[in-house]
Amino acid sequence: MGTIWQPDQIDGPGPKYKAVVTMIRNGISNGALSAGEKLPPVRELAWKLGVTPGTVARAYTMLTESGTLQAEVGRGTFVALPPTTPDRNSPIEMDVIAHHVHQGTKNYPADTYAVNMFSPHLPSAGQATLIRNLMAEVAQDPASGVMHYPSRTGARPAREAVVKWLAGTPLGSFTEADVILSHGGQNGLSLVFQSILQGRRPAIAIEELSYPGFRRAGELLRADVIPVAMDKDGVIPEALDEVARSHDLQIFCTSPEVHNPTAGFTPVARREALVKVARKHDFQIVEDDCYRMRVERAPAYRMLAPERGWYVSSLAKTLTPALRIGFAIGPRQRTPDLRRVAEYNCFGLATPLIDLCAKLLVHPDIDTIAEGTRQGFNAYVQSAVNILGGYDVAWRTNVPFLWLSLPVGWRAGAFCQAAEGQGVQIRSAEEFVCRDARAPHAVRLAINAGVALHSFEDAIMRLRHLLDSPPEQLSV
Repeated sequence: MGTIWQPDQIDGPGPKYKAVVTMIRNGISNGALSAGEKLPPVRELAWKLGVTPGTVARAYTMLTESGTLQAEVGRGTFVALPPTTPDRNSPIEMDVIAHHVHQGTKNYPADTYAVNMFSPHLPSAGQATLIRNLMAEVAQDPASGVMHYPSRTGARPAREAVVKWLAGTPLGSFTEADVILSHGGQNGLSLVFQSILQGRRPAIAIEELSYPGFRRAGELLRADVIPVAMDKDGVIPEALDEVARSHDLQIFCTSPEVHNPTAGFTPVARREALVKVARKHDFQIVEDDCYRMRVERAPAYRMLAPERGWYVSSLAKTLTPALRIGFAIGPRQRTPDLRRVAEYNCFGLATPLIDLCAKLLVHPDIDTIAEGTRQGFNAYVQSAVNILGGYDVAWRTNVPFLWLSLPVGWRAGAFCQAAEGQGVQIRSAEEFVCRDARAPHAVRLAINAGVALHSFEDAIMRLRHLLDSPPEQLSV
């Protein structure tokens, strides 16, 4: 339905956003607003009522969280439809019904002024409904029981489900016996590092701009973490060779398919050159593939160098980060080492989580949901790129973040602070370099598809205004 309801003013004591909330609830109760009716856009209603857009956005958010309203990507905010009971025999419904709220977290995009772009927030493509339904099934009949320790045999269906999920990924030969389940990708990295590192002063090489989790996992194991120079294709082989000659290098950790934070890609020729360096100095290659959204462009290091290639990924960027389901696959001859480390660390994933994983990754709707997530991210990426226009932005389809090189007049720290003042939280380049390294004047913008598209676009527009108006002076 179109927008029919057009109020002119609000009355009553107290904060204005509460008055807007009361006005909308009264409109619903007296029939002026009917179920499914579209409300005016935030800015339009704010102008009519003589209040700020933030006031209306806050009221919309409160009503959305309570289930009174619902928001849909690219369409707007609507009066919520009556709750319905999902039919488990029907196709997975899209999560746009406002009563699907749990623990204060919305499973659908909503109007908001403040937008967090620290980490990607997945769009709703039906995964929340599916997970809830499968959790109910597991609760009714848990295959692994609820009174036993996790076991290798009991986790086999989940490992087999991971194999199906990874079908088509160019990893080389592997079976369910090679899959080690982990509590998310970061835990998978830690397990791999513990399986490899030895000696008094082991070293880990990372890209000079890289995911901070590499550095943190290495430091926890008291390893020296060495940044390696890179260009647009990734780490420079000669630079990696130099590091290997001057340190007890045991691991090269990299994200070749989707480089975090620059959105770069390492072509096959460069990967092969880096493998030659690894074989020359006999160190392992650990590939973090958590950001690849099931669209591959080149073989993984485990395929290129099966004797030293390790692979880590998770469901966090394709389905949900909430479950903390990850997996690691090492060289075939090192699988016992990796399995032993995982079992000694925590005995395995909780049995209900194992049972859920086994059902989730083989469900007939899972590929459609993953594709919906990918397309949802791409819609937000395209909008951001269109708004940022001629600025130096590195981006790719199927990658849920952008890398913005700042224009003259802006430094990363100052820009992040100014952006936060405008209600937008982003990450500075300083977070992706080692502590004593120099960072470029750049920021990473993670896609937040947990808010309505127009709210996200409004946040990007505020960043654009900051880019257009750099401070006149920079402190020295």
